Amino acid sequence: MSGLPLLTWTTEVSGWTLGLERPLFLLVIPVAVILAWGVIFRRADGTAGERSRRLLFASRVFVVLLLVVAAAGPYTIQTRHTEGDPHVTLLVDESDSMAVSSNVTSGLASRIEDQGVPVTVSTVAKGSESPLGNALAANLRPDGTVVLVSDGRVTSGRSLASATELARSMNATVSAVPPEPKSAEQYVSLSGPAKTSVGVENAFLAQVGGVSPDESTSVEVVVEVDGEEVTRKTVTSPGAVEFSQTFDTVGTYQLTARIDADDRFDDNNVFHKTVRVVEPPKVLYVSKGTYPFRDYLSELYDVEVASAVPDDLSSYHAVVVQDMHARDVGNVDALQRFVIDGGGLLVVGGPNSFENGGYKDSQLASALPVTTGEGSGQSTNLVFAIDVSGSAESGMRVQKAVALDALDQLGDENKVGVVGFNYRAYEVAPLRPLGENRESTADLIRRLNSGGATDIAVGLGGASQLLGDRRGTIILISDGHDRFEDASATAEQLGRKGVRVMTIGTGPNPNEQTLRGIARASGGNYLRADETSRLRILFGGANRQYAGDGLTVVDRNDFVTSGVELTANPGQVNDVSVRSGANFLVAADDGTPAVASWRYGLGRVVTITSYGTDGSLDGLLGRPDSLLLTKSTNFVVGDPERKATGVTNVPDTRVGSSVTVVYRGDSRPAEGNLTFSSVSPGVYRATVTPTEQGFHGVLNTSFAANYPVEYAGFGTSPELETTVSDTGGKLYSPNQAAEIARSARDNASGVRPVRDDWARAFVLGAFLVYLGEVLLRRVQVYRGRTRSEGGLI
Repeated sequence: MSGLPLLTWTTEVSGWTLGLERPLFLLVIPVAVILAWGVIFRRADGTAGERSRRLLFASRVFVVLLLVVAAAGPYTIQTRHTEGDPHVTLLVDESDSMAVSSNVTSGLASRIEDQGVPVTVSTVAKGSESPLGNALAANLRPDGTVVLVSDGRVTSGRSLASATELARSMNATVSAVPPEPKSAEQYVSLSGPAKTSVGVENAFLAQVGGVSPDESTSVEVVVEVDGEEVTRKTVTSPGAVEFSQTFDTVGTYQLTARIDADDRFDDNNVFHKTVRVVEPPKVLYVSKGTYPFRDYLSELYDVEVASAVPDDLSSYHAVVVQDMHARDVGNVDALQRFVIDGGGLLVVGGPNSFENGGYKDSQLASALPVTTGEGSGQSTNLVFAIDVSGSAESGMRVQKAVALDALDQLGDENKVGVVGFNYRAYEVAPLRPLGENRESTADLIRRLNSGGATDIAVGLGGASQLLGDRRGTIILISDGHDRFEDASATAEQLGRKGVRVMTIGTGPNPNEQTLRGIARASGGNYLRADETSRLRILFGGANRQYAGDGLTVVDRNDFVTSGVELTANPGQVNDVSVRSGANFLVAADDGTPAVASWRYGLGRVVTITSYGTDGSLDGLLGRPDSLLLTKSTNFVVGDPERKATGVTNVPDTRVGSSVTVVYRGDSRPAEGNLTFSSVSPGVYRATVTPTEQGFHGVLNTSFAANYPVEYAGFGTSPELETTVSDTGGKLYSPNQAAEIARSARDNASGVRPVRDDWARAFVLGAFLVYLGEVLLRRVQVYRGRTRSEGGLI
């Protein structure tokens, strides 16, 4: 495999590890010996005797041997006790979120130095900016100790998780002295939909958080809509107030949540939010039967009913087709053009559709994410990329168990390969049929050992090389503690090549956000360690068939299935299989696709192929399952304002953060100091950066600007606790200077494997041998023991 590590050689001798980085260079030795023999002995007709020639030959061979071994990269590894260089770096957070805590830095630094350990103090955050991840990464030293005097709340730059991985690779320890509040500080936030339809009930949540030296603090929360109070409630911080609101007319509504808090910062005592209310999207419902789903849609959307697809679909956002035979659908050409141009299509199955409705090889079938007929026995190329880095070391047994369990879910007809990775990737098992190689592949996984830093991007690259030009799926098994950006970019490139990445989170504290993001970038999905049985749905084949208790969500990362809880089991399912490139979202109890989606042209298509004995959607129409139907329909509808004119999108933001204004119309709009640029026919964009809190007007609408994120969190962050735990550090109190100094000494010293490279020594040896031989021959000439200019006797 190109790009994977070259062949190396090592052996153990009396506690030493002897190795060559490039052993292939040793093949030069016999060639060099032959050449030296030919030059010195063949046609030897000079004055030198046989004994002198033999000594010269031995000297030259020995010099060549030393040089070749040097080129081969000789090294030794020996376990030694090293005292190290203990040193403590105090990274001090002086941002505003720390202003409610006591300043302990100067006293702490002095007490640590009194213990004989030098201290470097560096201020890494001030005001409303807290780039703690950047500061941590910049101040790490091999085997060093960094102590953060901070609450760990990052507001810009590199994440703490990314800096943590770098610390582990350098054997650096990150500890922290978290803040102890000396005064109370509370803040309020407001969450809920940013866009909704007229007449739809919407749920909102006003949340209160903060810190206090007392055990609890009570505050009064007041919520207003367009200046009119809608709720007032006293809560204990941290706490929340839930409320619902239905908007009766189209327009932009301004919501405000306030708390009456006597604390240091006033700006975070009020939070602003805008809700853009639009007319319900227009949906065409096409069916020859009378099904409850039509009434369900009518409660949420502006629904028109037809028995067949008409010629003109320009006024609709989406078309819903339920239980229709292919010949009865209507104008399929118009429907395809509608979807390709950006419209949505939701096809609901039943006893008269799909395998019972002539869908196979029909014109309609080409637009759907599923094909009619069971897809069995199909071989898939699968490569496991298993994280064997130091961050996975403590859970390596779990890593192997998860990998072996995942392997057990795969059908024999698949081709499976295995790549291990830390900061490099290496082939564990080639891509080969699983059936006859299942046990040998499992045995190779069991033999994996851990160590080294983590680079998920390298692991994905190694798995991609094992796939070669083949399409397939990479199953990444990792704790996800690595820099997200590099791995996400690699996954996105793989997705464009037709390779999906499925991620499985392992370890006591997997970084699910990173693993979900990597999977999403390639079009794959994320599974927890206890969800590997879902691989059987996708890749089980004939000998590993899935058997569930009802509908199972296969991909929880998708918009359609995110947050969906399924309790119903309609009992019937159409005989379909998911197309390559489509999203398998929900499976029936036998593993057959129940919900699938994909993009068709500019539009979106979803199929729901599970139904009840009466042909309806059965229990899916009731809560909580009905959320699946709502989100499926919302997905195909897309932006409900894509047919509107004027400002169609301007999200809320925070002071100092830019926001993009999207305008749709026939001509470029003019608005004060804003400059709109054309991004596509009839679509214009401008950027605005608010400098004050409150509501700001743009053309015919408004948006909210809230306090900087620095004031939206106080107290020790969970991310800081994770960083400390993952690097072997501790959370200290300000009076534990002696413990911090002792930890620095312990981290700097210890028994560690030390590597020594010997290439220079071998080169020096070759030079000394050559120089000694030349000097010896010169001495022979000066003493008159030979008449040869070369000094040979």
